[in-house]
Amino acid sequence: MESVEYKCPNCMADLKFNPASQKLECEFCLSAFTVEEIKELCANTENSIPQAAAQTQNEFASHTNLYHCKSCGAEIMADDQQTATFCYYCHNPVILAGKMGGEFKPDKVIGFKLTKDNAISIFRKWIGKRWFVPKEFKSQQQLEKLTGLYVPFWVADCDIDIDYHAIGKKTRSWTSGDYRVTETQEYDVVRRGNLTTRGIPADGETKIDDLLMESIEPYDYRELKDFSMSYLSGFYADKYDVDKAAVFPRIRVRATQATASLINDTIKGYSSVSPMIQDYRIKQTNWSYMLLPVWFMSYKYKDKVYEFAINGQTGKLAGTPPLSKGRLWLACLGLGAAVAAVCAVIGGATL
Repeated sequence: MESVEYKCPNCMADLKFNPASQKLECEFCLSAFTVEEIKELCANTENSIPQAAAQTQNEFASHTNLYHCKSCGAEIMADDQQTATFCYYCHNPVILAGKMGGEFKPDKVIGFKLTKDNAISIFRKWIGKRWFVPKEFKSQQQLEKLTGLYVPFWVADCDIDIDYHAIGKKTRSWTSGDYRVTETQEYDVVRRGNLTTRGIPADGETKIDDLLMESIEPYDYRELKDFSMSYLSGFYADKYDVDKAAVFPRIRVRATQATASLINDTIKGYSSVSPMIQDYRIKQTNWSYMLLPVWFMSYKYKDKVYEFAINGQTGKLAGTPPLSKGRLWLACLGLGAAVAAVCAVIGGATL
C-alpha cells in the first residue's frame, strides 16, 4: 500500500492533520490549511523532477567544488577552475571538501555589475567620512580583502487572503449660538480579497547577518538570468545552510507588513480608524532559489568581527565601522586644548 504525503505549500515540510482544529498544519512554519484548500492547491502539483532539470543538476554537481573552513565552519562554493585559498569570513585557509550536490543548484542569478575597483571606490568614499575608525581599517591591504561573493537567497511570491475590518470615524465641529457642536459619524471599513506579494528575499546563509543583507536591498529582478556556472568564474559563492522552512517566518513578517501597508493606503478621509480584524493569511508560497551579487568584507578589531556589504548590482553599501577609542580620545584632547586656548585669549583680552 502506498502512503500519501502532503507538503506545506509555503515551506514544503510535511503537513499533519490536527483533529482539534480539523486542519492540516505545518509544525515548521505554523501554516494551517483546510482539507479542501490542500486538495485544490495540490491538484496540479508534479512531484517528479523533469529529466532536463535532473540533467542540469548533475552538470552543476560535477563542475562545482565545495571548500570548508576549519576555523569558522563556513562552506564556500566555487567552480572547478578556481582554487579557494582563504575564507572571506575569518581569512583563514580553506580546504577542498569535495563536490557540491545537485540539489544546491540555483534557479536564477544576477551577475555582478560592479568591478572590484568600483567597489573599492565606493567603500573609500564611504569610509572617508568616518574620522574615528582604526588607521589600518582604511589601508590598501584591508581594502584588498573585498571579496566578490554570490549570496544564496530564497525569494518568495506569497498568495495572501485578506480579511480586514475596522471602524472609521469622521468628526466635524461647529458653533451654534452659545454651543459648540461635535458630530461623529462611524463607518464600517471592510477590505476582503486576495493579493500576491512578489520577490520577497531572505538570505539562506547563517554566517551573514540578515539585517546587513536587507540593508543593501533592493535588487532589480529584471536582470535575473537562468543560472549558469559561468557566472561563478572569478567569484565565490556561499552554499545555503538555511532551508525554506527556516526562512519562512521572516518571509511571512515581510509579506504581511507589505500587505498591511497596501491596505492602509486604501483607507483615506477618516479622522480615526480603529481596526478590529486584521487577518492576512498566506495561502501559498512559490519559491525561487537565487544567487545575488555582494562585495563582502570582514574586519576583526579588538576580538569583534565587523561585516560590510556592497550590493554588487546597485552599489548600495551597509555596515557599522569600528570605533577607535584612542583616535577619539586624541581628538577630544585636541578639541579641549583648543577650547582652553581660546578661553585664555578671551580672558586676557578682558583683563
